[in-house]
Amino acid sequence: MSTVLRYGRSALLVEVDDVLGFQAACEAAQPEGVVELVPAARTLLVRFDPARTDSAALTRSLTSLSTVDVSERSADTVTLPVRYDGADLADVAEATGLSVSEVVQRHSAAIYVAAFCGFAPGFAYLTGLDPALHLPRRSTPRTRVPAGAVAIAGEYSAIYPHPSPGGWNLLGHSDADVWDVGREQPNLLVPGTRVRFEAIR
Repeated sequence: MSTVLRYGRSALLVEVDDVLGFQAACEAAQPEGVVELVPAARTLLVRFDPARTDSAALTRSLTSLSTVDVSERSADTVTLPVRYDGADLADVAEATGLSVSEVVQRHSAAIYVAAFCGFAPGFAYLTGLDPALHLPRRSTPRTRVPAGAVAIAGEYSAIYPHPSPGGWNLLGHSDADVWDVGREQPNLLVPGTRVRFEAIR
């Protein structure tokens, strides 16, 4: 089930459980006037051209859609090498009741999907984190987290694209350049991309 809400003059906000699945359905249907789809954790922002459609007509189109199963769809898989030497690795192990090696094994065994981007350009929220590693953010955020830091918080994992403040639990570091304005597509981890972390020494 989805709920469609007005979001200003030229956008609608769709509340839906399977955001990527609903986005895929919308991309396949190509409703008249839609100019951009912006996924988030539980919503899809649908921007439209008011000269080509209106909110009422677009709402009717959106409410007629059913989510598409994207789990088996072909998608790019990006493998990111990680040195698991993060400042919070031992704390994560203690909090979860796992050994450090078990934390590394569980984190690197998962296949993640970039669900949406936020916080900073190129910061992809990756779903698929082992439930045993679901932990809250740190009670005191760091004033600076280095670019390439691989981290977890809540149900997500991520890699910091730039040096920035942050409160996620740091597991390690990758030299992969996930955001590069010199590339045709600056964001390496666009929504829908599958991601693997590969432990290296």
